[in-house]
Amino acid sequence: MTPGNNGASTPEDDDPFGYLYADGQANGAQPPSSSGYGYPNAVGRVRAVGERQYGQQQTQPYGQQPSYGQHGAPPQQQAAYGRPNAHYAAPETLPGGAPTSRQQSVSGGGGGGRGRGPNTKGLLIGAVAVVAAVVIGIAVAMANGNTDDDKGGGDQAASTPTASASASPSESSTSEATEAKLPKIDAKALHLEGGAATASDVPGAQADGGIYVANLSQVGAAVTWTVNGIPESGKYTLYVRYGVPGKDATATLTVNGAAQSRPVNMANFAKAPEGDYAKGWTTTWSNLELTKGTNTVKISCEQSDTCQANLDQLWLVKGWKS
Repeated sequence: MTPGNNGASTPEDDDPFGYLYADGQANGAQPPSSSGYGYPNAVGRVRAVGERQYGQQQTQPYGQQPSYGQHGAPPQQQAAYGRPNAHYAAPETLPGGAPTSRQQSVSGGGGGGRGRGPNTKGLLIGAVAVVAAVVIGIAVAMANGNTDDDKGGGDQAASTPTASASASPSESSTSEATEAKLPKIDAKALHLEGGAATASDVPGAQADGGIYVANLSQVGAAVTWTVNGIPESGKYTLYVRYGVPGKDATATLTVNGAAQSRPVNMANFAKAPEGDYAKGWTTTWSNLELTKGTNTVKISCEQSDTCQANLDQLWLVKGWKS
């Protein structure tokens, strides 16, 4: 390309005021019009605001280098405000593109094209309904309870055993309860015969008032206990608290009219010195069988016995002692 006068089409000769000078007029400069600067075919073009059409490539002003993106790629044109960029493609329009956040909110928020949060109004109504149902149930229960009381339901409820009362007790608790219900008696309350009599001159008796039964050493002397309230037939143990004067004694045991083969053993288990009744208080036991209800237990001095002893108390325990 050879140098020469290229007219007013080059940027350096694009002087908007060239028509005011002689050289400019010689080159054909004219007053500016709506199509451009003073020179014919000027590079710059003046356009009214908004004349630029969407999607057209804008002319880069002379002297201003276009900025390039990463790796030298040309930048995308800035779209006019409020208009989509012709070079932009939304992710959802591409194959495998993810839906936009607005689409997610629309799909998860219900109808109307608007994303909404959880239906708190519905939850509140449900909670109020549950509370109302509970209140109504309590009111109905109270009304039924009052009706039962008016009809004598209070007595019926009182007669119904509680859960703890209806529960099956353990063997140990059953045994303790049975023992507590079995009779116990002071010897002074027994039926006396054959010369047996009460006394209180020897200290140490545990019966009420320290009163015991004496004069059992003669043949025919006896005490009889009429036992009431035996819960069931079976084996029982008879305990006898007695006192001996430092030597062993025996007595005959008769249950419901039948003499037992083994006598009541009233030995000197306390190791008291001979003749000292006060130090000879101790306890012995005998196994026997009783029937449910009422039984008679008799302790007597027979021909084969050496029954020099004082009787203090008698009581029963369920089962045999071995």
